[in-house]
Amino acid sequence: MDSKINAYNSILDLIGNTPLVKLNRIAAPLTGNFYAKVEAFNPGHSSKDRIASFIIDEAEKKGILVPGSTIIETTSGNTGFSIAMVSIIKGYECILAVSSKSSKDKIDMLRSMGAKVYVCPAHVSADDPRSYYQVAKRLHAETKGSIYINQYFNSLNMEAHYRTTGPEIWKQTAGEITHLIACSGTGGTISGTARYLKEQNPNIRIIGVDAYGSVLKKFHETGELDHDEIYPYRIEGLGKNLIPDATDFEVIDEFIKVTDEESAHTAREISCSEGIFVGYTSGAVMQAVKQLNERGEFKKDSKVVLVFPDHGSRYMSKIYNDQWMNDQGFFDNEHVGEEQEIQYVK
Repeated sequence: MDSKINAYNSILDLIGNTPLVKLNRIAAPLTGNFYAKVEAFNPGHSSKDRIASFIIDEAEKKGILVPGSTIIETTSGNTGFSIAMVSIIKGYECILAVSSKSSKDKIDMLRSMGAKVYVCPAHVSADDPRSYYQVAKRLHAETKGSIYINQYFNSLNMEAHYRTTGPEIWKQTAGEITHLIACSGTGGTISGTARYLKEQNPNIRIIGVDAYGSVLKKFHETGELDHDEIYPYRIEGLGKNLIPDATDFEVIDEFIKVTDEESAHTAREISCSEGIFVGYTSGAVMQAVKQLNERGEFKKDSKVVLVFPDHGSRYMSKIYNDQWMNDQGFFDNEHVGEEQEIQYVK
């Protein structure tokens, strides 16, 4: 190789070291200073690149993954894309069990990356044989030479963020971070990042964002898994109908819930005000910040980091599609008319 060529060996070398971007216009009415950790700068456009690369590397070191192996995973889309990307580079087959709640864009992207995709009904219990958890387990049992990543119950999910995302944020804020706000699905991102940050400064406030219809907030507060709290919701990659082992509830100070509708509109607001094309869960994080600000959570000198997990291109058939928004009943007198019309020149 020509030593003068400045090139990466593969796309995987671009994972991590994502930028911290100050939020200006959308944060103008808020008290404090707000910064987005923009995970869409990962090559797979989401924070899940970190865990896919790390978990697969660890499996190779332990001899669990060998040439010809098949990687199987349960995913709402982003982890699956990251695993498919890593599998291409490393030469593994990839099979994904995906929730039907995942956007068509995500499912098409998974297939485009060479993955074999099983779409499973979203609104069934975790122990239902049709759930994406159970389908992934069945496929693992049926597929010789396969490994099941199992991100919801894999401690390496947290470890990946403990080793990368946490130290990056600490360094980028020069240790001045006062709050971390992040969505919680598997819990790996918030837990691993929080564990590192709390070791540096136990006074940093860690706030998880949960969805209505999810059990995480009540479980954190009471230790009770309340099945009566479970009902369908639209946000992908946020909340759960089970308690993932990859969530360390001890390092999370509190959870706050946000609605599907407000999160969708806030995601669109971020894109139009900051020029950062974000996904649904980024809207949820920013919506949580707005609610926390209303109750007086932040001070003038607060340094608040928000994890924006993925890219808006994965939601073109959902939150960035006016027809989908209208079908969900998300357009009302407050929001109708704020979207730009397309002008056709004849």
